[in-house]
Amino acid sequence: MSYDLEQIRQDFPILQRQVYGRPLVYLDNGATTQKPRCVVEAMTEEYYNVNANVHRGVHFLSQKATDLHEQSRETVRRFLNANSVNEIIFTRGTTESMNLVASCFSEAFMQEGDEVIISTLEHHSNIVPWQLAQNRKGIKLRVIPITDEGNICLDEYEKLFTNRTRIVSVAHVSNVLGTINPVKEMIEIAHAHGVPVLIDGAQSTPHMAVDVQQLDCDFIAFSGHKMYGPTGVGVLYGREKWLDRLPPYMGGGEMIKRVSFEQTTFNELPYKFEAGTPDYIATTGLAQAIDYVCQLGMDSIEAHERDLAQYAVSRLQQIPGMQLYGPMAYGAEGAGPLSFNVEGIHHLDMGTLLDRLGVAVRTGHHCAEPLMHRLGVDGTVRASFGLYNTRAEIDVLASSIERVCKMFA
Repeated sequence: MSYDLEQIRQDFPILQRQVYGRPLVYLDNGATTQKPRCVVEAMTEEYYNVNANVHRGVHFLSQKATDLHEQSRETVRRFLNANSVNEIIFTRGTTESMNLVASCFSEAFMQEGDEVIISTLEHHSNIVPWQLAQNRKGIKLRVIPITDEGNICLDEYEKLFTNRTRIVSVAHVSNVLGTINPVKEMIEIAHAHGVPVLIDGAQSTPHMAVDVQQLDCDFIAFSGHKMYGPTGVGVLYGREKWLDRLPPYMGGGEMIKRVSFEQTTFNELPYKFEAGTPDYIATTGLAQAIDYVCQLGMDSIEAHERDLAQYAVSRLQQIPGMQLYGPMAYGAEGAGPLSFNVEGIHHLDMGTLLDRLGVAVRTGHHCAEPLMHRLGVDGTVRASFGLYNTRAEIDVLASSIERVCKMFA
């Protein structure tokens, strides 16, 4: 690892606080990450000194705010290695981005009986939007099965393609198991069938370098708050050729060229998909967060977090009754989340008692109920790691689980 971990932790004031009289061990990064000072300070600076609505004003503040907002778009373009800022749409987060594609793509290109391929690993935000389209348009969902280890069955995936397949929509990284899907290969297979691919990048973009040209994906979505930025802002990347052909998602100001009671003509990209006042303060915070992780180096972050995950697996596997889920439990590489249960202890009880010991984890179905059904459980405990977590915190997690086990014994 090429960055000073203790120095980095000083950038995140919340990591110095205590809960229930114990030092906070924050292992819920898959749900949201903590924010470095530079992100909060950049947003505060803009509120205090440059606050004005963007794109619409000729006055000084509006011009400055617009410059910051569009500079943020360029920062995102560089981060993803997109061809053009026209391919960068600001949304409220991954969920809105996924809904945008599901709604607009199904409206433009899908008829009754057409099919979308998703996987068993998906978050609800990549299931429910397609079900809404299913109810509206009569399309069908085709689901890629997974192995007992939590990996996509590639052979079965290819068999799902028919002449009615219109789009593939899959997660890059599972938010439950940490499975890193072979999305580049999956995209190649889909493109061989003439089918575009939407990638849910919520759990990959904070943890590894993502290059949309190298992946050759058609769409990818991610959230700011999962990568050390503010809540309420996210990104949809889309190839310009697809975005040009999709209808607008919402109507209102900014996404139009001309409006009359007889006819409306729509704005050019990317503004066609950005109706209303954007959260231009949050886009500044997102850009600051991207600059922060890029300065540390995405490869360094990935190496650090994989070391943490492997160490966590080795520590937790020593606990009697421990059941780990996903590829990492079988010695394979994973990213971010690590899910587990302990025999005889409900996941909610485990999470609640860990909290009293200062350890913040997530419990439940993690917005992935179909995956829970596949695993044969109603929920798990999930520890998910960030760039600021330490091996010492993994030790606290393990010792705290052991303490909870003794309570139940």
